[in-house]
Parts: sequence; C-alpha cells; structure tokens
Amino acid sequence: MVIGLMLVSPPAEAQIRSEIIQQCAACHGEDGIARDIEVPHLAGQNERYLFNQIMAFRSGKRPHKEMRFMAREMSQAEIEALAAYYASLPSR
Repeated sequence: MVIGLMLVSPPAEAQIRSEIIQQCAACHGEDGIARDIEVPHLAGQNERYLFNQIMAFRSGKRPHKEMRFMAREMSQAEIEALAAYYASLPSR
C-alpha cells in the first residue's frame, strides 16, 4: 500500500485498517451490527456493494455528511480492505 510517497508494510497496513474499523465501529458496531435503527448493518453485506457505496460517499454521488468526511480520508486500497472485512463478518 502506498501512502503519500512511502510504502507501508503489511503489518502497518493492518494497523491502518484496524484504526479505520474502529472509527466505523462507533456507528456501525464492532461486529458490523449497528445498535441504532437509523444506521445500516455492514456485516455480511456484499463486498462489491460496500465498496461501491463507500466510493459513492467519497465522490459525493451519495450524499451523507459524516460518511463523505470518513470516506474522503480513505485510499481506494483501504476502502477495498474495509469492504472485504465487513463482507467477511457473519450477518444477523
């Protein structure tokens, strides 16, 4: 993974993913199951769907103030990893 001009090793990449997951967990739950009925569950969702939705938030095609802020801070590789992570979790 490349951040700026620095290559990031796989352990550092895992740490970055962990930090992003913790930020997502504030609303979507640590297990991908949101506690608030207004927030969607992410666990077990289709990986391509999750990726496309985060990219839509990032570009502004799908409006949501908080999600746009969060997605703008992520690289495409981080979004791919995040989508894969949540898709791998058991759904409710």
